[in-house]
Amino acid sequence: MLGHPPKKEIPSLSMLNKTALLSFASAVAISSAALAGSPEVKVEVLDKIFDPAGGFLAYTEFELSGEPLAEGLGLDLDVLDPNLVNQPTAFDYAAGIESYEYSEEAMYAVNYQSKMGPHIVNGPLNKMRGGSLESLGKRVIELAGSVAFPVEEVPLNMYPITFPYISALPEIGQAIDSSVVSSDEADILTALGSSKTVKIDIPAYFRDYASLSWKEEGMDKSFNPGAAAGIMLKDVMWAQDFLGGMHTIAEDLEVEAETSVMDQDGVHALGVSTADGFNGVILTEMINDRLITLRDQFGYDGKMLGAKLTASYDPAQGPIWFPHKVSVTEKTENSVKAIGSLKVINGASTLRDTWLMLWPLSEIYAYSDQRVVNSNQNPAFTAVFDGAPFAAAADLNKDSDPMNDIVSDDVFSAASVLTNATFKNLDALHFNKDAGTLVDRYDGKQGTKVTTYDAAYALQALNIFQRSQDALAVGYASADAGESLETARGKRALELIKAQADFILKNLIAENGLAVDGFEIGKGANAEQSLGTQFAVVHGLTSAFLATKDESYKEAARKLFLTIEAKMYDKAIGTYAAVPGQPTEHTPYTAAAISAGLRSAMLILRNSEGENEPLLDLASLTQRYESWFRTVINGRNVNEGMQLAEWLGDSGENVVAGSEDFDTDADGVPQITQAGTAMVMAGKVKVFAAK
Repeated sequence: MLGHPPKKEIPSLSMLNKTALLSFASAVAISSAALAGSPEVKVEVLDKIFDPAGGFLAYTEFELSGEPLAEGLGLDLDVLDPNLVNQPTAFDYAAGIESYEYSEEAMYAVNYQSKMGPHIVNGPLNKMRGGSLESLGKRVIELAGSVAFPVEEVPLNMYPITFPYISALPEIGQAIDSSVVSSDEADILTALGSSKTVKIDIPAYFRDYASLSWKEEGMDKSFNPGAAAGIMLKDVMWAQDFLGGMHTIAEDLEVEAETSVMDQDGVHALGVSTADGFNGVILTEMINDRLITLRDQFGYDGKMLGAKLTASYDPAQGPIWFPHKVSVTEKTENSVKAIGSLKVINGASTLRDTWLMLWPLSEIYAYSDQRVVNSNQNPAFTAVFDGAPFAAAADLNKDSDPMNDIVSDDVFSAASVLTNATFKNLDALHFNKDAGTLVDRYDGKQGTKVTTYDAAYALQALNIFQRSQDALAVGYASADAGESLETARGKRALELIKAQADFILKNLIAENGLAVDGFEIGKGANAEQSLGTQFAVVHGLTSAFLATKDESYKEAARKLFLTIEAKMYDKAIGTYAAVPGQPTEHTPYTAAAISAGLRSAMLILRNSEGENEPLLDLASLTQRYESWFRTVINGRNVNEGMQLAEWLGDSGENVVAGSEDFDTDADGVPQITQAGTAMVMAGKVKVFAAK
């Protein structure tokens, strides 16, 4: 949004050029040096279709493996500059700039540009205000005022959606308006280290999104809980980042929120900066719209949609869940897309949809938590939900009994109802008590198949749920210690984590030391061992360790990681493969798991005092991460990696006047005008050594 805003500055057309820009020649020199001696590797895009469920899971892991990871390893983030490629190290740049910024760019591409879903002007929140474009416009002005953001800087033709459809082809549906609207001079560095002044152009699409919508014929216009959950997870992670502090109105300087009323003193405003604050409140508005839509329209009791979910929901009295696929017939209201009719296509509850939903709902619950007993809440978050700009919860909904909550459309109350229902469904519909594991499917009766990837990732979702219920930090600080409320729900989540982790260790690790892809109760494990499964289990067991403090889970994760290194590291391509020497297909789920697994290794599993395993040395782990990211995500050549395109500014791309170079940072990822696609990841790529 806002032409992809810098994190700590007000975005403006001249702001792109305030720092020295690295020339193409210099970028090539650095990239070539970083990959010197590396094998020739090809990454073939097999499917461009964007899957919001898997894609935004991956982008969430990219976010967490971005600035938070780099900072956690000791980097001073102030030294990062998108225009100084591979500085201060190749890893720092790949993580702190590329991984982090791709994550944010994709969120804006889908939320505000794609048109791959119904517009929030026709959503439930705006209907309460009158349901018109004018009423939404007034709300945007109100939100901008809460963060001291100039309304005239809001990009033209934004198209915020209530939820994304289940999939879409991210090809731009019309000619992109790349006409130059302004230019600025900037200093650049040459490959020899000398500087010169060049002109940087600002294209029209940077400030007007009218020409960035995706092709209509590539959209599967269906609702899917995982897709809705994926975008909510992305939104709430960034909203917490953007609104986690306050800033001075006059100087736009970030300050810590000392109290929840600082934004009322005329000196400070919400958000860590003016621009970030505006992004945060817009994302929160969209989250609120989605929560009410989910609660009121997509509950399914096996017979009909719209089944009522309340705070007292008990699946034993009749389960209500979100069905896997619901076709959406669009209608037009306010000259944009609206939900017309809905029809259930696949009514099953799946484990993947359920854990994907539990994670963001838990993050939203914690972000908006107004419980009186929560003394750990960030005052900046309290200020967001104190009535302005977002409604406060009713007093009854702030007590310690979530079962007595009254119906309310505020963020915390809606999140509480939905989090309660999703957690209870995970437990009642998907947990097989006799086997001690979560199973893939419920369609009126519980299934018997276990997909290891989902069982492992459910540990992460349960970890975040437990922390949210017990008033422990989530978001970037989800590994931090703190004083727990020790709620009944939190205790049950810990029981499920222990049972599932124990099941994985007992039943899903084969004799060769790798995890199997699946298991069927009564029949046993299957033989497949995919790459994504391995890293999902590494990450899942690490989450189980962080939640329970059981060292056996950490040791099992370390052991599995070393087995992956021994059996799945392919020297010929410089990164991991399902079978070394053979092509490997990667999906967004693979990318998510590898990013998360390597992050777990760098932060938690790496050698501590007295340990000297070379492959768990931090230097080795950062090299593995950088090589994987630069090979699979960026690609070694333009238009080859999983990341199809990138935006301008924070990820290192710029439009140099008079130049036809559309990859100015020489990372293999082109600008959207050259790619013809949005800045999102492909649905499937194949990685192999070139012959």
